[in-house]
Amino acid sequence: MAPIALCHTDRGEGETLLLVHGWGGHARTWAPIADALQPGHRVIAADLRGHGGSPAPVDGYRPTDLAEDLVALLDRLDAGPVVAVGHSMGAQVVTALAVEHPEHVSALVVVDPAYGADAAEERLFAKRLAALRARGAAAAVRQFDTLPADVRAQLLATPGHVLAACYEGMYLGPDAFGARPATRRYLARRTRPVLCVRSLSEPAAWESSIPAPSGSQMVTWDGTGHFLHLERPQAFAGLLHRWLATLRPHART
Repeated sequence: MAPIALCHTDRGEGETLLLVHGWGGHARTWAPIADALQPGHRVIAADLRGHGGSPAPVDGYRPTDLAEDLVALLDRLDAGPVVAVGHSMGAQVVTALAVEHPEHVSALVVVDPAYGADAAEERLFAKRLAALRARGAAAAVRQFDTLPADVRAQLLATPGHVLAACYEGMYLGPDAFGARPATRRYLARRTRPVLCVRSLSEPAAWESSIPAPSGSQMVTWDGTGHFLHLERPQAFAGLLHRWLATLRPHART
């Protein structure tokens, strides 16, 4: 599969942050956080394949495929290694980027990642995929209790085949790592420090049981929803700044 050229923004100077949105989202959802992170950082935000302004081919929607598109973007922008930041599905994508292409990543930030699904959720995978294939975005919005207005609008604008293929790639494909047994095996391959921010304590405790590279940190924001970084953009930017400062005394290669 050949990488595609992604729609993206690239602004600022300094340590480079790559911001990756979630399922059915787009790069513009990061705008409040990107503003809070500047000055002092180069901030790249990309629309993943099939999302926002990027092309939507018929295939190539596994997390590893989406990560390959990001590798091509970073190479074209001469931007590596980066602090790779991803929300939900984007957290799967940046994790794949860090595991499969560690030379492009100095540190990893995952926000309410769409991996680590428990057995109860795993039993819903096939039914959800069938609904996505039949009804597209109308089925996708039913999977969320609440959605920020701009995220909902972009989700509804995302082609149905993209949503279904991304969901299959995350949870039901042969190399999917969305369910807990596969998640545990895949996360064990990480070599870069990880900041994980979760909205719920149980998945945070479960993920904390997986060995993580030195410098990693788990944070739980009780009382927030799945889009916790958009609920508290200034707090998220502050947390990211502080965590990165703890890594600077140590070489990140």
